[in-house]
Amino acid sequence: MAKNKKNVEEVTSADGSRAINKFRISDAVMMLIIVLLCATCVLPFLHLAAKSISSNSMVMAKKIFFWPKQITFDAYASIFSDGSMVRSMIYSVGVTLLFTLLGMIVCTCAAYPLSKKRLKGRYFFTFLLMFPMYFGAGLIPTYLLYKNLHLLDTMWVLVLPLIYSPYNMLIMKTFFQSSIPDSLEESAFLDGASNFQVLFKIVLPLSKPILATLSLFYAVGRWNAYADNKYYIRSEVYKMIQYKLSQLVSSAAEAQSATLSEASAVTSTPEVLQAACIMFVTIPIICIYPFLQKYFVKGTMIGAVKG
Repeated sequence: MAKNKKNVEEVTSADGSRAINKFRISDAVMMLIIVLLCATCVLPFLHLAAKSISSNSMVMAKKIFFWPKQITFDAYASIFSDGSMVRSMIYSVGVTLLFTLLGMIVCTCAAYPLSKKRLKGRYFFTFLLMFPMYFGAGLIPTYLLYKNLHLLDTMWVLVLPLIYSPYNMLIMKTFFQSSIPDSLEESAFLDGASNFQVLFKIVLPLSKPILATLSLFYAVGRWNAYADNKYYIRSEVYKMIQYKLSQLVSSAAEAQSATLSEASAVTSTPEVLQAACIMFVTIPIICIYPFLQKYFVKGTMIGAVKG
């Protein structure tokens, strides 16, 4: 009877009820810290969202915090009536998708061979590919190199130079070494599979979490970057949305009222227009996260190796 009672206590402990019955001060402190960290991420976003749909007078009077007042969509009307912003948004989405696709191809082609002990000279190649992570030539030599390659003021200067990321390659290489059993590949080789067949039919299907994570790293990194736009792009048609937003914020901060262009029919105050543009640029990334979050869970390799 005592043994059965002990088992019941163990089951109860396993399902989490014991943790609820013994709620400690440390648990409350950790929950408070987590809530505060979440608030630092959520509250600024809510503040901008409220400002973007509030009237100019309420925003100028500093009466907007986390709830909009005198709701109006004039700032968003300015954005959509201005063709350059919408065109830059579409262009930025295309560049980000192309950059992410090429980056993942290059990263996979570098990480998979380097994760295999059968590759001769893999330590030398690993050192060679990781060297750019610690040392760079600098801005001026990089600019001159891009000029000699005729990449300046083209879309490709935003894509090709950064598609290889040593940091992402190291993460993927480590994942392949720690999560893909050698027995899977050995059994495939015994069945006559080639290296490419093993990569595309075994390794990549079992690597969805790391593929989704690194794709998100590539996409967010390219979407938020604007320094290369500033240094290497002059034509308005090749400027991405983040750089246009940076220009807007810089110019509007000194003005009493701001407009996106002469084509915009609605004039808004700098704060309202900035908030609306930030929301306009941020929403696509927010929409991507829910679809990739499911791949962040672990356990993809459970049951992959039998016996």
